[in-house]
Amino acid sequence: MSPIVDIRDLTVRFTGERTVHALNGVDITLGQGQVLGVLGESGSGKSVTLKALLRLLPPRRTHITGSIRVVGEDVLAMDDVTLEEFRGGVVSMIFQEPMLALDPVFTIGDQIAEAVVRHHGVSRAEGRQRALEMLESVRIPSARRRLDAYPHEMSGGMRQRAMIALALSCHPKVLLADEPTTALDATVQIQILVLLRELQREMGMAVIFVTHDIGVAVEISDRIAVMYAGRIVETGTLRDVVKSPAHPYTRGLLASTIHGARRGSRLEAIPGAPPRLDRLPPGCSFAPRCGLADAACGQGEIPAVALAGERSARCVKLGASAVRDPQRSGVMPA
Repeated sequence: MSPIVDIRDLTVRFTGERTVHALNGVDITLGQGQVLGVLGESGSGKSVTLKALLRLLPPRRTHITGSIRVVGEDVLAMDDVTLEEFRGGVVSMIFQEPMLALDPVFTIGDQIAEAVVRHHGVSRAEGRQRALEMLESVRIPSARRRLDAYPHEMSGGMRQRAMIALALSCHPKVLLADEPTTALDATVQIQILVLLRELQREMGMAVIFVTHDIGVAVEISDRIAVMYAGRIVETGTLRDVVKSPAHPYTRGLLASTIHGARRGSRLEAIPGAPPRLDRLPPGCSFAPRCGLADAACGQGEIPAVALAGERSARCVKLGASAVRDPQRSGVMPA
């Protein structure tokens, strides 16, 4: 079966006073019903990847090369009319901050109904009925009354549920989620994650879920892709990546989180900071922060190496015993 999302060698450059190398050869393959968690620090290219998939990047200062195919269609070749049908109808997105994504001058019900009318060609009354059903499906209490509520009249958790209802209202085949739980407290966060997982299974959607929180990725994902400086440095099943990470950056992320850590144990922070995307170092971009780096790490493009269990990682040290040992963090002590 062909993948529902197939991204090959995706490169994104932002031009202006300086050229920002936001994405540098990203490959993503996603099957029907799979959930891919994209993990990495701020500025690694996670959100840019999602916006490129929906063609939401500013066209005048963005240069995109590579291939993006969704349900067999070439996204980069779509005209404006096809793109309007594609957004929301085939691929939909949950944005990080619903207060900014939702229109403040229209009610929640009107915004959901508008999307349904636009994509399904139904009457306004049918669109409003669909909006009510979606608010009920995301478990918003007093859903009928909330149809006429404005975004500012709802709590953060309720707005996020309304954003999910809007994103799913037209039954998309692919759902993009850009850190949808970041601004929520822990209790509401887990409720949203459980809700998303249930709706994903019920609707059979493929999902790309962006996060910087390994705990969130563990709760929602089937597979993990770890991004650094605009590249995917490791990908594999959730179990493989978490239990035996291959790339030093992945091990550094896992070592610096409290999830699964023993009480009283010391967290190891990754030293330094990510590189500037307009001045990427040659070779492996993580080398300046990596305790295993040597001269070979700074020479030319680092290819992705296929590993057992449908995994891959970009590291010239994959043959060394230090990398095969998952107990070593692979980063310099802070």
